[in-house]
This record gives sequence, C-alpha cells and structure tokens, in this order.
Amino acid sequence: MSLDLIVVYTSRLGACCDFYGSLGLDLVRERHGTGPEHYAATLADGVVVELYPARPDRLTGYLRLGLTLETSPLGPGRHRSTDPDGRHVEVVVRAG
Repeated sequence: MSLDLIVVYTSRLGACCDFYGSLGLDLVRERHGTGPEHYAATLADGVVVELYPARPDRLTGYLRLGLTLETSPLGPGRHRSTDPDGRHVEVVVRAG
C-alpha cells in the first residue's frame, strides 16, 4: 500500500497556500469541471498535496503532516512549523 493523495480543507485558503508555498511546495491553481478552485502540488515521489476551500461538511481539523522535500527555501534539515489553521507541519529537506 502507498499514499498518493492528501487533501487539506481550509477556510484560510490564501494563507495556507502562501504558507505551504513558502515551505517549497510548487502549488498550482486547479479546477476540475464545476468543482471549487483549489491548489495542488506533486511531490518528488508522486504524492499529490491539495488545498481545498472548506465547507461546513468538509473541514480538516487537527492534523499533523510530515513532508520530505528535495529542495526548499528552508534549507537542508528538519523544520517544524504550524500552518495558519494550527496544523503542525514537519518538513525534512534532503541535503544536496
């Protein structure tokens, strides 16, 4: 089994897009058919991370995310932060 998609629902889409983008995720604006506009990034291993606008029936509450990135403005090493919705995010940036 492998993980291939993570969808985070947020009522602060712009702020979360800026936050995850600052970690090094290359977020692209998307819309599928008549669905909502959202943002998506594909990690080096093919896992897709999507940020969607929240609705009353679709909220992502407490969640801890761990991401491993090949490159990031953060630089090599392990970095811990909190996104605009209060989710804990740990980023490991591989050295060269």
